[in-house]
Amino acid sequence: MGQPVANGAARAPTLGKAMLNKYARAFFTRVLTPFAAFLIRRGVSPDTVTFIGTAGVVAGALVFYPRGEFFWGTVVITLFVFSDLIDGNMARQLGRSSRWGAFLDSTLDRVADGAIFGGFALWYAGRGDDNVLCAVTLFCLASGQVVSYTKARGEAIGLPVAVNGLVERAERLVISLVAAGLAGLHKFGVPGIDVLLPIALWIVAVGSLVTLVQRVVTVRRESAEADQEAAREAPQQSEAAS
Repeated sequence: MGQPVANGAARAPTLGKAMLNKYARAFFTRVLTPFAAFLIRRGVSPDTVTFIGTAGVVAGALVFYPRGEFFWGTVVITLFVFSDLIDGNMARQLGRSSRWGAFLDSTLDRVADGAIFGGFALWYAGRGDDNVLCAVTLFCLASGQVVSYTKARGEAIGLPVAVNGLVERAERLVISLVAAGLAGLHKFGVPGIDVLLPIALWIVAVGSLVTLVQRVVTVRRESAEADQEAAREAPQQSEAAS
């Protein structure tokens, strides 16, 4: 989930990179480099590590979260987050920077996102017994996908989409996972801490809505500017052709 992109194209931060600051990433990169080299010698590909990492996140979310085991679910997800660093490390050692790797990475990121928020939704729809929070969680899931789509679609039609937004994927996941992990301590006897997850989900929902509006407004402005520029260039091109 962290493979380099061809031609240095910019990409949104992956979950692993979001959860580790630059100093921690440098440390874990040094630690994980020998392991990445070991996997390469065993014939394991970066894509395989990406698939395994995503499968681990999905399993952690859908096995533990629907049962209210937020602490252990978050622990499992965090362990598999390191695949974000391992597959990218392997790709660099192999000298591979492919568009396919970037596409696979981004696609499986969406799968992981869906599993995490889907796990929360299953809890609130079942034993959590809170239809409002279930709806909020589903909104977080859907809005996160749409926020990502607006940027991808805008870039596909040639616009820069030069806005980050209030709550992007990294923020959505870090806020939700940290809150879930802490909320899980309620089962270990920490009182009142379980309220952190509902608060986090409301924050993510509102932040995602704001981010969606920011991106739509940005794409509308940039498309209008691009259309005006095209209209100005059309007569010049016509005169040059004549």
